[in-house]
Amino acid sequence: MPKTLGVIKPTLVAFEEPIELSRGGRLSRYDLIVETYGNLNADKSNAVLVCHALSGNHHAAGFYDGETKPGWWDHYIGPEKSIDTDLFFVVSLNNLGGCSGSTGPLSTNPETGEPYGPEFPEITVDDWVHTQARLADSLGIVRFAAVVGGSLGGMQAMQWAINYPERIGAAVIIAAAPRLTAQNIAFNEIARQAIVRDPNFHKGHYNKHGTLPISGVGLARMIGHITYLSDISMGEKFGRDLPRADHDSDGANFAIEQYLRYQGQQFSERFDANTYILMTRALDYFDPMDKKKKGLADLLRPANSKFLVLSFSTDWRFSPSRSEEIVEALVQANRQVSYARLESVHGHDAFLIPNPIYERIFESFMNRLHSELGAINSDQ
Repeated sequence: MPKTLGVIKPTLVAFEEPIELSRGGRLSRYDLIVETYGNLNADKSNAVLVCHALSGNHHAAGFYDGETKPGWWDHYIGPEKSIDTDLFFVVSLNNLGGCSGSTGPLSTNPETGEPYGPEFPEITVDDWVHTQARLADSLGIVRFAAVVGGSLGGMQAMQWAINYPERIGAAVIIAAAPRLTAQNIAFNEIARQAIVRDPNFHKGHYNKHGTLPISGVGLARMIGHITYLSDISMGEKFGRDLPRADHDSDGANFAIEQYLRYQGQQFSERFDANTYILMTRALDYFDPMDKKKKGLADLLRPANSKFLVLSFSTDWRFSPSRSEEIVEALVQANRQVSYARLESVHGHDAFLIPNPIYERIFESFMNRLHSELGAINSDQ
């Protein structure tokens, strides 16, 4: 039976120094909520940063007291797992702009005494990486052994290798892309429109009106969730089955309808609408090549890290060809890269789901990193 991290408690880290944001905004101060797993070694060289995807947060592994559902990547983080917490000190945070405890649209604006709401400044992946580097500074971590992430988290890992080549030993980029296609941006815009057209949205000032755009957020989640699955996985799980009688079907004629309505309802109860808009915009903006007007290979050439790039066969949101663009750029840049295209029926969500081959490749790469750390430390 797999070992568990047990009960986890998050920590709030306050940053009193102002931050200037990439798209012109500014925060006089901010908080980041963080979870850590494992132990930092004496020279602080075994730290691994885990970056979350669009709707993720800091709770990547372990359990909260009194709860039975583990963190979103619990299968891959913990003792004797792919990111082995007997070997590594893992740092997982809720990104700036989030709604799980870090400063974001739900937080109080110190200048007005009211929640930021839609006035929260726009955020980019660059900003996240910068705040993550500040977090590392606060923990005394000069260099991460690895920065790891799937989807939008993988984009952060790649941006780390570009922005801080001396501060990262390896980048693990899973089910990601060098930038979004027009189709991907279009899906995000439809989801945003579902939110802003909800009568309870009130141009983002729903808190002042005592309402929540539950319908819009739920519909946005339904749209997004379809793109994270594959036709195969939906067919195998639901087919043309009827709704389950032990669940409120709410007029649904098929099991897939019932499932999507349930997913939308659950998401709308836990995720803030302004945050969803902010996060999808950050995903849309991501394009490391745009700001510096260079090709991806040129941007990655100064990177000192090793790379592991993984994709999944039925992922049509971020298809294997997008991961292969990253791999091709790394090869052109003469960087050390390992790549695997994994078979899975689970679509984009495959990076979250147990898969023995995925697990072995991931674990092998991370264990090699740890062995190399040991060799470096013994030579010093």
